[in-house]
Amino acid sequence: MPSHPPHLDVVPDGREPLGDPAAAAPAAVDASAGTPGAVHDAAWYDALVRAHATAVHRYVARRAGGSEAEDLTADVLTVAWRRRDDVPDGAELPWLYRTAGYVVANHRRKGRPLPVAEVPDEPDADDPALRAVRDDTVRTVLAGLSARDREVLLLHAWEGLTGDALAAVLGTGRGGADAALSRARSRLRAAFAAVDG
Repeated sequence: MPSHPPHLDVVPDGREPLGDPAAAAPAAVDASAGTPGAVHDAAWYDALVRAHATAVHRYVARRAGGSEAEDLTADVLTVAWRRRDDVPDGAELPWLYRTAGYVVANHRRKGRPLPVAEVPDEPDADDPALRAVRDDTVRTVLAGLSARDREVLLLHAWEGLTGDALAAVLGTGRGGADAALSRARSRLRAAFAAVDG
């Protein structure tokens, strides 16, 4: 995978491309509509994309596969533009990861039609996030964990999230996120012990 996503021409709300930021959004946002004092205009959005598009692309690619990652990343960034008043200052990346989780989940629910001749005999239980893991033992152990434990561990290990950032992505308080990470680590240790034993 490239170190950065391909150029993403995200067109906010169907307006002009980012090349003309003045046409893409009003110069300022009413402070009462979102974070007090925040100006979430086209320049803010352009900076958001430059700062976080690569991280969002990697997050999506690990969960949905590389062939879908560019389009899904563009979807996440489009949501960020449309809901720019809701994006908290100082916690943009956790907000984007949480949004990306919803975008990927919706994409999986939609699925893609397959010709009947290509339908596999057995359902594929492989989680795209696990495809990046090459070690059979690690893959087996992670696959045996709950989806929630797996997501908490991968957000921590791959995305480097801890504390408030992890809590924001999980949609819980800091204490809940710390507890979820602790429990997931404990279950991971037990699962490895069971495989080794």
